Amino acid sequence: MILRIGTCGWGIRGGRGAYFKEFDVVELQSTFYRPVPLWTLERYREDAPEGFEFVVKAWQAITHPISSLTWRRAGKMPELGDPCSFGYLRPTPENFRAWDIILNECRALGSRFVVMQTPPSFVCNEKAESEMIAFLSKVERLSLTLGWEPRGNWNQHPDAVRRVCERLSLVHVVDPFRRLPALESEAVYFRLHGVGEGETNYGYKYTDGDLLALASTVSSYPESKTYVMFNNVSMGEDAIRFKRLMKLETD
Repeated sequence: MILRIGTCGWGIRGGRGAYFKEFDVVELQSTFYRPVPLWTLERYREDAPEGFEFVVKAWQAITHPISSLTWRRAGKMPELGDPCSFGYLRPTPENFRAWDIILNECRALGSRFVVMQTPPSFVCNEKAESEMIAFLSKVERLSLTLGWEPRGNWNQHPDAVRRVCERLSLVHVVDPFRRLPALESEAVYFRLHGVGEGETNYGYKYTDGDLLALASTVSSYPESKTYVMFNNVSMGEDAIRFKRLMKLETD
């Protein structure tokens, strides 16, 4: 098993330097809100130790319409065409231009994995499915693995999720405390948002029992490269605890 444990964002005190000493992977969150200057990303790559992996969370321009609250953190809208044509993985010129920016970020970082998170307003239906397939079947992928974390009612339609992921060779990104991937793939990608009702409970701190249950789930994918990415307020501490637990499990 290849296991990568980290956080969504630089989740510990001490900045990147401290993070590099503790973990071997990070999921960048800044790339979701707005394009990050390539020189900044190149500096991240230069500062990182050998073998460190950067996962890119895809820019919201391809997934979230301008009505989404997440755009408030982005500042001004990108000048790539009609802002109303962004989002929902539609095959629009604006989304294809935004994808090119994401690819350039991946090149700068040497990334191998991109996470695309779609909002609850991206509703599971035939139109959404066909547009998503039309977009992602045409984009350049380089050697990237693409992961998709659907929110909203897609999670009540696992057959549709499986169908789309199979058609597009996507990794189904999930929180394992809520559901497991709808299909098997060479990579497994877990994003942990806290335990509780709903899709997220960011204030939650994982118990020792939770981490033992997580270790059992992770161990059930012995042939896969597995990412375990914590995305809660105590993410750094919880990720370190889980890393130590997995080391004990494998020693």
